[in-house]
Amino acid sequence: MAVLELWQAEWCPHSHKVRQRLTELGLDFVGRQVPAEKDDRDELAAATGCRGIPTLVCADFRGRREVLSGEEQIIPWLDRYFDERPDAARHRARARAEVRLFDEVEDLVHG
Repeated sequence: MAVLELWQAEWCPHSHKVRQRLTELGLDFVGRQVPAEKDDRDELAAATGCRGIPTLVCADFRGRREVLSGEEQIIPWLDRYFDERPDAARHRARARAEVRLFDEVEDLVHG
């Protein structure tokens, strides 16, 4: 089984889209948090060759290592190799109903 590492940040809407798709596909992953500033992402650059998020690293996938950066690369790749879980539509519906806007979360944390 492939090991998935997602380099991401909670504030990043592109990272959110990838996390949501991983959930819909029923895939476990290791979340790697990155510094807010792109220039400070030396660990990400050393591990993947890029500084942008989201970046997905798939180790041991079909005998090779895949590095994908940006939701435009990651989501189609996931869809090509993995099937949705049976309750994917329910997860999408819950995300639409339950995920708060970033400003609302900020109010809850610091309010």
